[in-house]
Amino acid sequence: MNNWQEIFTNHKVRFIDHRSYDLRIWESFAIDDTLAESIHSCEARTTLRVWTHPDTVVLGIADSRLPHLTEAAQWLKEEGFNVIVRNSGGLAVVLDEGVLNISLVVQNDDSIGIHEGYHRMVQLIKALLADWTDQVEAFEVVGSYCPGDYDLSINGKKFAGISQRRIRNGIAIQIYLSVTADHQARARLIRDFYQLGIKGEETRFSYPHVKPETMEALETLIGRPLSVEDLIVKLKEILIEAGIEVKQEELTQAELEILKKRKKLMIDRNEKALGNLFEK
Repeated sequence: MNNWQEIFTNHKVRFIDHRSYDLRIWESFAIDDTLAESIHSCEARTTLRVWTHPDTVVLGIADSRLPHLTEAAQWLKEEGFNVIVRNSGGLAVVLDEGVLNISLVVQNDDSIGIHEGYHRMVQLIKALLADWTDQVEAFEVVGSYCPGDYDLSINGKKFAGISQRRIRNGIAIQIYLSVTADHQARARLIRDFYQLGIKGEETRFSYPHVKPETMEALETLIGRPLSVEDLIVKLKEILIEAGIEVKQEELTQAELEILKKRKKLMIDRNEKALGNLFEK
């Protein structure tokens, strides 16, 4: 798929803005699971959900196996960060009010492989940022936190990362965009977290050696002030200009029932991994 508009079948998209909601971070991942399950059962159409959370470090499943996870997570708490383990792929990332999360939830008709899922988000973000830059590239930025083949960077500096969550025929493609500075401070936080969590021990999993200089905020990279609100306004604008009907909605009653189950799964995962450090 080379034309990003083709993501939105029937030229319609459901748009959910969860920035102003008093959601706990683990609930956001439960909501994306709910939307993927709902779209699998044909109860919903292609959905874009935008969300932010205050100071939080979101761990990957592999991070929950760090030899000194409890000590490292406790340190993050002392630094003022909430800590949770997500249910999608990848490793530790930092969220705060300057980091925009976008979830693209689509139905998989067996034609959307893993790489195609990532490619769709890359195409959407390139279109989103086109008025500010045409220099966005997708490749693994070695030295960044949560590295992957579809890291998004400008001049080799990573500002965004993508993960996927697949539930039967529903796919939630999630991206975080570090919009405002200081992104290198976020990288230093994750570097120190891993140092505390590993303490030089041999591990079966290869955790990243984070080099803060490999990462930078989007506003710094494009050389002009930019806000989360600017990107959300632009996202709606490019959709409307492409002739895509944007319908702002909330979860349906049927989805709220699914959400109850998905919340319990997230609670169970985090209580097992983090014990008393998990805040419900």
